[in-house]
Amino acid sequence: MSTEQNSPGAGVVAADANPSGRAGQGTDSAVASKDLRRRVVTASFIGNFVEWFDYAVYGYLAAVISSVFFPEADRQTALLATFAVFAISFFVRPLGGFFWGHIGDKLGRRKALSLSIVIMSVSTFCIALIPGYGTIGMLAPVLLLLVRVVQGFSAAGEYAGASAFLVEYAPANRRGLYAAVVPASTAAGLLLGSLIAALLSSVLSTDQLHEWGWRLPFLLAAPMGLIGRYIRTKLEDTPAFRALAEQEESAPKAPALDMFRTYRKQLIIACGAVLLNAVGFYVILSFMTTYLSEELGFGPTESFLATTIALASYIGFIFLTGIASDRFGRKRMLITASVLFMLLTVPAFMLLDTGNFLVIVLVQILLGGMLTLNDGTLPSFLAELFPTKVRYSGFAVSFNLSNALFGGTAPFMATLLIGMTQSKLAPGWYLVAASAVSLMAVLFAAETSRKPLRHL
Repeated sequence: MSTEQNSPGAGVVAADANPSGRAGQGTDSAVASKDLRRRVVTASFIGNFVEWFDYAVYGYLAAVISSVFFPEADRQTALLATFAVFAISFFVRPLGGFFWGHIGDKLGRRKALSLSIVIMSVSTFCIALIPGYGTIGMLAPVLLLLVRVVQGFSAAGEYAGASAFLVEYAPANRRGLYAAVVPASTAAGLLLGSLIAALLSSVLSTDQLHEWGWRLPFLLAAPMGLIGRYIRTKLEDTPAFRALAEQEESAPKAPALDMFRTYRKQLIIACGAVLLNAVGFYVILSFMTTYLSEELGFGPTESFLATTIALASYIGFIFLTGIASDRFGRKRMLITASVLFMLLTVPAFMLLDTGNFLVIVLVQILLGGMLTLNDGTLPSFLAELFPTKVRYSGFAVSFNLSNALFGGTAPFMATLLIGMTQSKLAPGWYLVAASAVSLMAVLFAAETSRKPLRHL
């Protein structure tokens, strides 16, 4: 019998304990008060927002950072080097996924999330303090790389942990909507980063921006991180985890190893399903600003403004997708996203080269809206693929493995493919390939939205 069904001392009944087998029909919809769920949503939103603001600022200021840390290279080589540092920091994320997955499944979701936000904030703050190449030479990019590696390790636990936290607190028939808070908060962090980058680009001279202006957003990391940690430490862990913790014989000693032994099929499906999110997120919402300015010749302010508008619309679309995934199912939404990207991405990139600012904004809104069909569904889909005892590990390992191989490398690959093919459509074709792989993975998955978590 599932341990989640037998937890008389847990204080609340686990969200997994739905004996009826019908979403929304069990006790989970009544066990947590509206006030508690509101605080859970707020904590998840703010914490994830802080982490991804920290992580995104680097991408938006890549062109400036490249001139500060790689001034002796030509413009494209310097940009490639900057994105290579961005990509290398992702390679540590699978390791971070194992670490945070173990902490989250063994010691609790709240402990993992509270610790990860501190590490991220401190490492981001340190970026603002690194002298440029002109001051300390090659030591500058080396220090930048080390700090970025720490950032990558920290970020590996955030997205998965926040998603598991929300899904395990959510009513069974609204797990998709609750989990959509995670990509919405991620986009909100990107939005603030974009607004600050646009503001700095418009009010500071080029010399001021390169000398000290680019450091300002990184300095915000420390106070924002402290706020996020404080909010998270005021919450109890999820009902599902507390119920599992009371049944010590059911809790695996090594959750990640248990996941590999028992849930290999789910892990492969999850890695494939994440691919479109990994490539799409970083191409459309992070790299696009650089693409518009460096490849299409738009000014920094126009590029940031277009991305900012797209991000704002993306946040709204995310919640609609979460609602739709609860109604129509995770699998249908993920398949629709892949098919639309395969059909429309290359034509959309053709329209970006028209030089018309309004067209560019509309195309970015379209691409962002298509991406939300995947991004808004993925957190609940991945969390539902794995049972409580390995949920954090399964989500964290699959999500970070795909992001390490294809997400963090997306800006680098897009820039490299443009240089190799001499085609500005290369990022679009890269997205098409990622969509095809995700489609194949999702086709092999079972529908999870209408099943209680304990049966999955």
